[in-house]
Amino acid sequence: MPCKWTARGDSRPPSGERLAEELSVSPLIVDILWNRGLTSLEEMDRFLSPGLRHLADPSEIPGLSEAVGILAREVNAGRKLAVWGDYDVDGITSTTLVTEFFRGHGIEILHHLPNRMEEGYGLNPAGVEALAEQGAEVLLTVDCGITDYAGVSRARELGLTVVVSDHHLPGETLPEAHAVCDPRLREGGPYDDLAGVGVAWMLMASLNKSLPGRPVDMRGLLDLVALGTIADVVRLTGMNRILVKNGLLVIKEAARPGMAALKVVSDYERGADLGAGQIGFNLAPRINAAGRMGDPGKALKLLLSPDFDSAMPIAEELNSINMERRRQETEIAEQAFAQAETMKDRAGLVLFAEHWHPGIIGIVASRVVEKYYRPTLMLCAAEDGGLLKGSGRSISEFDLHEALKGIAPILNGFGGHKQAAGLSILPENLEALREGFNEQVIEALGPDPLMPTLKLDRELPFASITTTLLAELEMLQPYGMGNPEPVFGSSPVTVAEHSVFGREREHVKLVLADAETGARLPGKAWRMADKLTRDIQGRQMRFAFTPKIDRYRGIPKIDLRIRDWNF
Repeated sequence: MPCKWTARGDSRPPSGERLAEELSVSPLIVDILWNRGLTSLEEMDRFLSPGLRHLADPSEIPGLSEAVGILAREVNAGRKLAVWGDYDVDGITSTTLVTEFFRGHGIEILHHLPNRMEEGYGLNPAGVEALAEQGAEVLLTVDCGITDYAGVSRARELGLTVVVSDHHLPGETLPEAHAVCDPRLREGGPYDDLAGVGVAWMLMASLNKSLPGRPVDMRGLLDLVALGTIADVVRLTGMNRILVKNGLLVIKEAARPGMAALKVVSDYERGADLGAGQIGFNLAPRINAAGRMGDPGKALKLLLSPDFDSAMPIAEELNSINMERRRQETEIAEQAFAQAETMKDRAGLVLFAEHWHPGIIGIVASRVVEKYYRPTLMLCAAEDGGLLKGSGRSISEFDLHEALKGIAPILNGFGGHKQAAGLSILPENLEALREGFNEQVIEALGPDPLMPTLKLDRELPFASITTTLLAELEMLQPYGMGNPEPVFGSSPVTVAEHSVFGREREHVKLVLADAETGARLPGKAWRMADKLTRDIQGRQMRFAFTPKIDRYRGIPKIDLRIRDWNF
């Protein structure tokens, strides 16, 4: 969709030159930080160098101290622990982290990741019963549990001690667990934005000295935290920035055989230095594919692999599963776009096809939102044929979770976040859902669809783009929600060259020339060949772009990622 360009901020720090000198960066970096709300030397320094020493006290997480006390007491008494996770990347990495942590203390534990197709999301009584039959006496949930009342109750009936660790929004009441650890129990804390794997890491770090043997090196588990946090699309600011920034360093080391194999099948070197975008678009989908297509246990087995030789075949299998997932995603997306075209009068879209894959509709919903900039729900038939299952994605201006609360009477269940949610509904309520969801969007945003806003950090002349500047911009990584990648505007430049590339010739390569300085820079516009056609060659245009260092074939070159344009 066309975007409305706005300045992220138009002020400059009164002592920008001094701050830049103190931080050993260029004034441009200080300007960017200032317009993102960092106004002191200390805040900027902590942002650029987010060490683990800057983490807030773990006891700031509601329920964490109680959870630590109960787990320490039960495990030290020799009671068998089982960990129950979710089938997405956050849940898989959380389960891996807890399993490896206890192994580091010489304690083998049970684990369970639900099959999405057979069990659905969350803690279910049948799965709890199976764990109890295997000897589980203590149950720890990770990335789930906060609204799993039936599963927790069944565990209690069977005599299990239950500790819930989660990061999702609680319901009106809490499950009857012995301890509930969730940052969202009290809004306004430093850990509000943690992913499930971040909560699990803080919990294990706090438990570390209370278990037998030498404490586990918690830094070695931060690669799992980075992978799960990036995949869960939570805010990469505050405590998350500290955890992910340090976790990216551990991913670069690739000491975990499963992580090394995952990088290799994603076409990276084992020791490659990856940013959040590369992990979110390449590594995470291969882990996610296992749970989306059925069995998340394969991804867990990969991340727990003892050596590279045993990890590589699993990584290759996940790569094949992901290729099939992408094929189905393309097919479903085409059908979803066709439905959306017939609903342009709607402020909120509700799309449905019985045969769509329940593990893929969430990804496609994101693509529909990107294309039409409207909150979107996508539904398909559940495996048992009784209910419809759905996934929703939203735009920044609309709280999806609150909207679903507003139409809760027609839903069989729902949960999630402001920007993403899941739901189930009886087939006969589909039209009521369409009407009710559309009314919720109109009530919040008005009847007219919004235009997405592209925030520019500032105008940046081509002559100012150097490898030194790009290296400084890398210090702002990891980029994600809450810390978007910087976007700059060009002065009017001429499109000197135009060509297309890609399997379906869907991408565009341009060479842009600045007449005033003579500077010429290449740029790429992904999936934009239908809009940036050859007739723009020779025209003068303005571009919104993010400058990059392109290391293709090992030779570093400056390249522009084109985000938008106008004439």
